[in-house]
Amino acid sequence: MKLLLKPLQFVYAIYASILFLGIMLLILPPIFLASLFGRIKGGNIIFYFLWFWSNSWFPLVGMRVKRIYKCERDNEPCIYVVNHRSYLDAALAVGVMRLPFRPLGKIELKKVPLFGFIYKNSVVLVDRANAKARSRSVREMMNTLKEGVSILIFPEGTTNDTDRPLQPFHNGAFRIAIETQTPIQPVLYLDNGARLPHTGFFKINPGRCRIVYLPPVPVKGLGMDDLPALKQQVFDIMEKELISWK
Repeated sequence: MKLLLKPLQFVYAIYASILFLGIMLLILPPIFLASLFGRIKGGNIIFYFLWFWSNSWFPLVGMRVKRIYKCERDNEPCIYVVNHRSYLDAALAVGVMRLPFRPLGKIELKKVPLFGFIYKNSVVLVDRANAKARSRSVREMMNTLKEGVSILIFPEGTTNDTDRPLQPFHNGAFRIAIETQTPIQPVLYLDNGARLPHTGFFKINPGRCRIVYLPPVPVKGLGMDDLPALKQQVFDIMEKELISWK
């Protein structure tokens, strides 16, 4: 049976790739025009083209997206803190958020032909090897929040390839939350690691993609001395919820 499925999975992966690239090429010209309107206004316009990209591609490749809300929907700016299991995570994020946001993304991907242009105009870039560049990224995220636009951060810093629900969190999201007094919105991807394992693109497969929105964690009145406790609080909330879905 496995020998029979491998060719089918290869064909499916090629099909998914062609669709992904085809839709990307379709939206590239309007994204180029939108980029002329600046980081905030232009970025917000670009978000809706990416929303179209995501909400077209996932159904066409047989991935069923289901949103699970454990909190009331809110239009106020927040910091989305999301677990990171797959390359699908970013692609799904732009399709399931209702309002424009900016994710924090590693600078290396801006070098990818064509995709890199879209990427650098829709994320806050971070060079993890450069301390000054990291500081600039933090300032840009703070300015984005001041403009009323939410940000999204994967606090684990990289994809989680371990057997644990989560890897240890970095401080960045929680520092920004405290300094800007912006609530943290924990979000969980339950199935992305199964749909597209980080170990290889040709293992991509159709199926469900569930997203769980947990209640926001308020930070009003917190100071930097509270950062470790806040980080642990959010980690514990997300870890407990992930375990409950197993």
